[in-house]
Amino acid sequence: MFKVTVIRLKDILKYIAIIIAIYFFSKIVLKNTSNFLKPKEKVNFDINDFFSFAINSESLIVKKISNYDKDLENKKIDTDNKNEKILEIGSSAFLIDFNEKNEQSEKQEELQENIENKEEVSNIEQEEKIENVASTQIVTPNPIKESYDKEYNGVKIKNETDFELSDDILNCDNLKIDNKNIIIFHTHTCESYTQDQNYTYESTGNFRTIDLNYSVAKVGDVLEQNLKNIGFNVNHNKEYHDYPAYTGSYNRSLSTVKGILQNFNSDIIIDLHRDAIGSDSSYAPTVKIGEDYCAQLMFVMGTNGGGLTHPNWQSNLKFAVKIQQKANELYPNLFKPIILRNSRYNQHLGKAACIIEVGSTGNTLEQALNSMKYLTNVFNESLNK
Repeated sequence: MFKVTVIRLKDILKYIAIIIAIYFFSKIVLKNTSNFLKPKEKVNFDINDFFSFAINSESLIVKKISNYDKDLENKKIDTDNKNEKILEIGSSAFLIDFNEKNEQSEKQEELQENIENKEEVSNIEQEEKIENVASTQIVTPNPIKESYDKEYNGVKIKNETDFELSDDILNCDNLKIDNKNIIIFHTHTCESYTQDQNYTYESTGNFRTIDLNYSVAKVGDVLEQNLKNIGFNVNHNKEYHDYPAYTGSYNRSLSTVKGILQNFNSDIIIDLHRDAIGSDSSYAPTVKIGEDYCAQLMFVMGTNGGGLTHPNWQSNLKFAVKIQQKANELYPNLFKPIILRNSRYNQHLGKAACIIEVGSTGNTLEQALNSMKYLTNVFNESLNK
C-alpha cells in the first residue's frame, strides 16, 4: 500500500512566505555585518548566497575582516603620508621661520656690532681728543732752572739780543706764510743721543754718529712721515754738513737749502738739531705726555743783530710764537723757552725758518722720536686749521 502525501496550496504559500522572510532577514543581517566590517561599502548579494551562507559564512566573514584590515592599513599609510607631508610642511615652515629669525638675529647682531664699532670709534676719537690735551709733566732728572726775560701770551722767551720785543714784533695773528710745503734739513746731521738697549750705534765722535738711523736725521725721518700723513709736502734732506769737518757746517747747509729752494718753494724751513749744554752730557730735558716720555723741544731763533742781512727774522719769530702758543695749549711744557740770538743761522732763507732743538745729549733716541708725534699734531692744529 502506498502512502500519498498531499501538499496543499496553503502549505506551499506558507513555505514560500517563510523562505521570503528568511531571505530578507539574512539580507538585513549581512548588510549590517558589511557595514560593520567596511563602512560605506556596498554588499552585492543574491539568492544563491543565502543557500551557501551556512557553508561559506565563515570564509566570507574572514574575507571581509581581511579586506577591512587591508583597508585600515591603506588608510594608515595614507594617514602616515599625510602626517609626513604635514611634518615636511611644518619642517619647511619651521626652517623658513628659523632662517628668518636667524637672519633677523644676524641683522640685529650686525646692527649691534655697528653700534659698538661706532661707540669704539667714538671712544677712540675721544681718546685722541684727550691725547690732544693730555696732561704733561716735566720729569727732567737734575733739571736746569729755566731762564727767560719775556713772556707773551704764555710763550716764554730768552732774549739774548738788544731788540725790544714789542707786541708788534710778537703778534702772530696776521702771519701769512705758505703752510703746505716744509723743508727739513740738519746743519749738524751727525748729532746723536745717549745709547740704550733699544738704540745702540757706532760712535764717530762725542754723541755723534754717521749712521743716519741713530742720529738726529732719524728724528727728521719720523717728523717727515708724520707731516706727510696729515697732508704736508715735505722735502727732507739728510746730507752731512758736519762731517768730516764740523767747522763750516752752516756754510754747507746754506748751499744745500738754496739748492732745494730752486725746485721746492717753501716758507717753512726747519733746521732740526739735538741740543748740548756744555760739558753736562747727562742733561736730558724730558716731559711726560700721557704715558710717553718725550724729549723737550726748543726754538732757537736768529736775528740781524750780528750785522748780517736778515729781513725775515720778525716773521720767523712770529711763526715760532704761533707754534709754541698752540703747543702750550695742547701739551704744556713740551717746549722750553724760545732763545732769540744775534746770529742768523741761515734763517733769512724763509718767512718761517727756525732751528728746533730736540732734546739734549742725555735724552735717548726713543724720547726724541716720541716728541715728533706731538710736534706733528701741533703743526696740524696750527697750520691745517
